Order: sequence, then C-alpha cells, then structure tokens
Amino acid sequence: MNNSRFAISLHILTLLEKAKGELLSSEYMAGSININPVLVRKELSNLRNHGFVNSKEGKNGGSYLSKSAKEINLADIYNAVRQINLLGISKNTPNPQCPVGKQMNTHLNNLYNSTEQALVKELSSQTLADFSSQFD
Repeated sequence: MNNSRFAISLHILTLLEKAKGELLSSEYMAGSININPVLVRKELSNLRNHGFVNSKEGKNGGSYLSKSAKEINLADIYNAVRQINLLGISKNTPNPQCPVGKQMNTHLNNLYNSTEQALVKELSSQTLADFSSQFD
C-alpha cells in the first residue's frame, strides 16, 4: 500500500469539515489521529499547497477548509499525497533470456497502472462531504 498519507490527510480534512469553519490546531488533529503534531503540520502544508486548506498562524491560529467539502474530490486528495504506484514498482531486473522474465516488468506495470486507474475512478465518485457524512 502507498503509505498512511492518504488516511492522515482524509482524517485531517474530515475533522476540518466537521469543524464547520472553526480553526483547529495541529495538536488537536494529532490527538484525534493519534500521531505527532509535526506529521499533521507536514500534511497540512501539502494540503494547503493543493488548495484544500488555509491556516491562520499565531496563538489562536489553526486550519480550516479553503473550499466546500462538496468541491473536494477524494481522487484529488489521493493525487495530492500519492508518492508511488498503489502496488509499488518492480525493482527487480528479471532474466532477459527467460520468456517470462523478459516481459514480466512490462506486464506488471500494465497491471499496476490499470489497478490504480480503477482506484482513482472509485475515489472520483466521492467527495469529502460524502465521506464526512458517515460520521455522527
């Protein structure tokens, strides 16, 4: 699996959606996610760079959604945090003399790409508002 960045970012954005414009601190969000606030701030920076959140600095500062949760697509969040293909990449160089080995990486890459496209298509069908509506 890619890593935890998608889950962390979706958790952050869901908290911000539920806050309805109230500023939330990275410490508060870190407590909900049960991770170090530094990791939250790192993801907030990335989410800010992709236009999902804004932040106010200072003692009474915090973060908030920069647009409606209905305008934030889950596929856009995934693409904002994506670092590697869902199933990874093959680092092995199979034997080019083998009829299977010489074609393995090409076929693996095709499989990986089609699998990731299916995931992105599924995520495209949901917004942050859809996801957030599942929580009380």
